[in-house]
Amino acid sequence: MDLLSEEEQAERLREWMRKNGPFLLGVVVATLLALAGWRWWLARGETRAVEANTAYEQILRTFDAGQNDAAVSQIEALRKAHPKSAYVIASDLAAARIFVSTGELDKAEARLKAVLGSLRDDKMKPIVIMRLARVQSALGRNDEALATLGTANQGAFEAAFAEVRGDIRLAKDDRAGALREYEAARALLGPETSGAGVEALLDLKINDLKPAATAAAPAAPATGTEEK
Repeated sequence: MDLLSEEEQAERLREWMRKNGPFLLGVVVATLLALAGWRWWLARGETRAVEANTAYEQILRTFDAGQNDAAVSQIEALRKAHPKSAYVIASDLAAARIFVSTGELDKAEARLKAVLGSLRDDKMKPIVIMRLARVQSALGRNDEALATLGTANQGAFEAAFAEVRGDIRLAKDDRAGALREYEAARALLGPETSGAGVEALLDLKINDLKPAATAAAPAAPATGTEEK
């Protein structure tokens, strides 16, 4: 078979380009647009993250200045502008802490409930649940606080949950129930808590309740003849 001449090869190349050139150009343009769009999206995400961070820092400064109402308004503005940002959750937690310190427990409860409703990090949920339960107990709703804690095993947080249950039962004047919870919490503590003061605090709570529990226990019946 004879080889094609250079002129024939060039003609075939031109013919192929006439047929496929528009398609190739479209592919190149689409690729360039996709790359530009991706870079724009990344830059937009970085910009929004910076905006949310700046707003969060301003919220903290406003709280520090004692302007709580203004800080709450800033949180709602942040929530509207960046509804899925982690800084919204951080702002609600900061607000809850401030409201607890000022005795506005109903407002603290509302913020903690808002966090639980939007929290996607399961690792943080146990901490928020315990805070919410303590606030509800401080509001005098101890049974609701116990229901908030639930009875499901909390893994690494199980000892902390047991201690909070003990505190709430003690607030209900259920001293025997509180003692059971404190002893369960003490038994669950691992070596990582050694020296952290957690064990010592639980021991104080347990020892404070043990005499009362012993005094409340019925006397054992006599088994022998009383000495004279």
